[in-house]
Amino acid sequence: MRRASTLASSIIPRTIAAAHDGGATTVHNRILQAAFFCSSSRISFCNRRRWLSPFLNSFSNGSARAVSLGVTGALASVVVAASFSQAVYAKEPPAGELVPKDVVLYQYEACPFCNKVKAFLDYYDIPYKVVEVNPLSKKEIKWSDYKKVPILMVDGEQLVDSSDIIDKLNQKIFPEKSVDSALDENEERKWRRWVDNHLVHVLSPNIYRNTSEALESFDYITSNGNFGFTEKITVKYAGAAAMYFVSKKLKKKYNITDERAALYEAAETWVDALNGREFLGGCKPNLADLAVFGVLRPIRYLRSGRDMVEHTRIGEWYSRMESAVGESSKDQGLV
Repeated sequence: MRRASTLASSIIPRTIAAAHDGGATTVHNRILQAAFFCSSSRISFCNRRRWLSPFLNSFSNGSARAVSLGVTGALASVVVAASFSQAVYAKEPPAGELVPKDVVLYQYEACPFCNKVKAFLDYYDIPYKVVEVNPLSKKEIKWSDYKKVPILMVDGEQLVDSSDIIDKLNQKIFPEKSVDSALDENEERKWRRWVDNHLVHVLSPNIYRNTSEALESFDYITSNGNFGFTEKITVKYAGAAAMYFVSKKLKKKYNITDERAALYEAAETWVDALNGREFLGGCKPNLADLAVFGVLRPIRYLRSGRDMVEHTRIGEWYSRMESAVGESSKDQGLV
């Protein structure tokens, strides 16, 4: 707030004075000062561009006097936004009457596909309950003919398969929502397929790369999963050993020679796809952003995830997604 007050008391008056004096170059520099102020805070590039572009465009036409009429409001908006910079990535909640009333997710906490569904629910602030399924007995889903997770119950309707769940739920809550163009829609679909057909397949060879990482992963799984005390001990060590050998088979199946190199390459491929944008969706995440974030969420603070952030450019995008999506429902309690 102090920096915002300083900006209001110094830059804005000088900018208005410069505009009245006809100093287009000076005014341009003042606005860039304001823009720089915003960039040093956490205001998004898209919002800065939206606020400032009409006035910067005026300078390209030489109309400094016209700018003086609107510059106060523009910079005041910048100041106010800077004061509330924590609310950078505003969500787009669905209309209240379209939000499902009873949503229950049957999941494994460490499952990337389950986390993909949770990223969608969390981003759109759809309240839901979580039922953690015991992967050994699966007693929590004995009622269902479908024996995999995720299973999402939406007002009594069963939805299965993570991508299908998201498609159907998206249609339910945004029945008239349209993308900006067919090109944007094709790009979103392309990268959602990439998540399902490529990204998820490089995860297991990485999180079970060696015995220590396999044990770290199963320590997370058993700490967050639905296991009894004896099951935790058995699953941690037996499961880690089993998945270590399974990961070797997965490497061969998907032609992975170097696990970390494959993970880093996938992360860099995603950053390249952003092409300088904050999100693939532009100023806000789209379904592809949510899919990538979702499947990476369970590994982010494991050794593999830490290495990925340290050795690639994906960290800044991931941090933006954490801010945009918010906390997972698991922090609100399980059922």
